[in-house]
Amino acid sequence: MQHGRLGIGIQALDQTLAQSFGLPDSNGALVGQVEKDSPAAKAGFRSGDVIRKIDGVAVADSTDVTSRIGNTAPGKTIDVEVWRAGKAVELSAKVGTLDDGKVAKADDEGEAKGKLGVAVRPLSPEEKRAGARAGLVVEKSGGAAAKAGVQAGDVIVGVGAAAVTSVEELRSAVDKAGKTVALLIERQGRQIYVPVKIS
Repeated sequence: MQHGRLGIGIQALDQTLAQSFGLPDSNGALVGQVEKDSPAAKAGFRSGDVIRKIDGVAVADSTDVTSRIGNTAPGKTIDVEVWRAGKAVELSAKVGTLDDGKVAKADDEGEAKGKLGVAVRPLSPEEKRAGARAGLVVEKSGGAAAKAGVQAGDVIVGVGAAAVTSVEELRSAVDKAGKTVALLIERQGRQIYVPVKIS
């Protein structure tokens, strides 16, 4: 039997992450990564979407999402409700198979200090060629970011649902974020959200 897949990396949603995305509760699963040319990419999924319902039925957590997509026959279209930019958005995705794709490996090379406590630099042309898409490489991690688990060598790809490609964009996004900021980090080819308390 073939298992269904959409080509997304998801993670559990805790209360802190839920608050940073403006959600009323922590039910659902947070999309950290959308694989290029995957069924999810074709359906319009984005990093920062929170999956709340599949075919009209509320999802409890990331395990629930994984098992429900995995148990869907490849080729079937499912309706997924995601929370994006403060409102519910409906997406329709045609489920693929586990053989459809592999996650691209990001190059894991290792100054927006301010509230976050990180020193960052833009990706070098070599790192971009090696597979890391866009973002800022963390050179040193201290303060709030280090407490949250951000490490040197991580690539900060976004803040909340917004992509960041320059120090100015990162600083501006953090300034607007309030007390908790959800950093989208790429580490060893995987993208995950890390909630950072900055006050």
